[in-house]
Amino acid sequence: MDIQHIRNFSIIAHIDHGKSTLADRMLELTGAVQQRDMKAQLLDDMELERERGITIKAHAVTVYHEKDGERYQMNLIDTPGHVDFNYEVEKSMQACEGAILLVDAAQGVEAQTVANAFLAIEADLTILPVLNKVDLVHSRPDEVAEEIETSLAIEATDALHVSAKTGKGVKEVLDRIIERVPPPTGDREAPLRALVFDAVYDEYRGVIVYLRLVDGRLHKRDKVRFVSTGSIFEAIDIGRFQPKMTPCQTLEAGEVGYFVSNIKTLGDVRVGDTMTLASVKNPEMLPGYREPQHMVFADFYPTNPGDYEDMRDALETMALTDSSLTFEPVTSDALGFGYRCGFLGLLHMEIIQQRLEREHDMDMIQTAPSVTYQVKMKTGEEIWVHSPGNLPSPDKYDELREPIARVSMLMPAEFIGPVMQITTDHRGVFVRQEHLSATRVQLVYDIPLAEIMYDFYDKLKSATRGFGTLNYDIGDYKADNLVKLNILVNGKEVDALSSIVHHSRADARGRAVLKKLRKEIPRHMFEVRLQAAIGSKILARENIAALRKDVTAKCYGGDITRKRKLLEKQKAGKRRMRQVGNVDIPQKAFLAVLGGDEK
Repeated sequence: MDIQHIRNFSIIAHIDHGKSTLADRMLELTGAVQQRDMKAQLLDDMELERERGITIKAHAVTVYHEKDGERYQMNLIDTPGHVDFNYEVEKSMQACEGAILLVDAAQGVEAQTVANAFLAIEADLTILPVLNKVDLVHSRPDEVAEEIETSLAIEATDALHVSAKTGKGVKEVLDRIIERVPPPTGDREAPLRALVFDAVYDEYRGVIVYLRLVDGRLHKRDKVRFVSTGSIFEAIDIGRFQPKMTPCQTLEAGEVGYFVSNIKTLGDVRVGDTMTLASVKNPEMLPGYREPQHMVFADFYPTNPGDYEDMRDALETMALTDSSLTFEPVTSDALGFGYRCGFLGLLHMEIIQQRLEREHDMDMIQTAPSVTYQVKMKTGEEIWVHSPGNLPSPDKYDELREPIARVSMLMPAEFIGPVMQITTDHRGVFVRQEHLSATRVQLVYDIPLAEIMYDFYDKLKSATRGFGTLNYDIGDYKADNLVKLNILVNGKEVDALSSIVHHSRADARGRAVLKKLRKEIPRHMFEVRLQAAIGSKILARENIAALRKDVTAKCYGGDITRKRKLLEKQKAGKRRMRQVGNVDIPQKAFLAVLGGDEK
């Protein structure tokens, strides 16, 4: 197809503003899917995506649309809306020239709408604002168009009004894309250059690489090379997503498609890499992506130590389909051998954990998540600490710095007071306040990332009756009065339960953790002593009483010394048992440390 008749675009929006539903209507309207095969959120093929009703991975699809008697190839990429999957959105934008900015005509501009719009502006895409859900009784398209102009400085007076549910206005959206989004620029006669913008793992075919061809042509059976890794493969199968994988003989510059070549190992493909023909000498690399910035780290340990190798295989497979996941081996005195994994956020961590349990049948213990801290040593060296267990002793460093997030919260104006109270309670520092319209306000605060991780989002939703939305970017690292809170069980430090907290919170946090542990750890044959400490200073203590057998039950009357003798014998046995007995800490106890409010 002529390159002037190709359009590459993505759909970006906040969560639940109707991206996947709009993609469904486009597939129906263009006849890409027969009516009998149609189902809601067709492109969301992962079990977890369908169960939760959210998009986790970006999905590419090619459809054909006619306008003024001309046939156009339209390559659409449906993207996730949650802040944790921003990286997927950013990758998708590299393969596009335009983006549909979809805004809910009832809810208006939300935090993730703003974040995704700025990503599109940075990527120099043509942005088409579209107002969805105009069929709802309480929709307010004119006010929302004004919000788009106020908050994003994007012209929205002629924004299209659509209903992705009923299909109203979808044809006009496709026509507008053809009119406004520029065709790809690329030389089909030049040597092949293609951008790897995603990769998924198939257990029968190996790695399936998603490509956007920038220059040249790719034919079946061509020998190709990935520039950064240097590995050479043969194009066994190439094709387009329509929306099922449909093989073809040739892909040309400007098109989006897939490439299969029995690629089995993780190191052979890097998302953001450039693909070229094996015969091309010194090809020019395409601009890739910045590496994903991991916000949260947690350790995964197999419940059965014999599953350590299986867990590594499972994580390697997951890393093939999710390039933003990283992992490295760790050991713990309490839990044995495991892996420390880096995630983009808490939802990302939860999704990976559930996929490991479902897709790979892994039974595992997960430690409380922690953020990355920067430590300035006495020697002047700066080191990064991903886990509280790796923090040097306080006499070896001058400063302990924590990551500060620039948080933007959008909400109705009447909830400003409660939200300001919550952010102050979480050590937030006020930056600015912006009124997007008469009823909508954006508050911007600097809040330590560790404070956002636990229950901040839940509290924001409660305080704003579900209308508040949040987006954050990591800014700088700042030093504060931070300490390592150790949890001791029977005098032994359990490294998996330790955490780094602000000094003013250490006491309350320690007591809250001990109360939860006391409920979760079962009683043993000896007394179990739980303590929270900073260094050698004990802040709080809880005891779990021993299980006791009534050894004097068979003594009816008689001399009291008989009973005393039996009780002393029992006491000596308990003392000896406490010295040699091990405390069994169930997984629920480790997860209890994660939990909500310290009050």
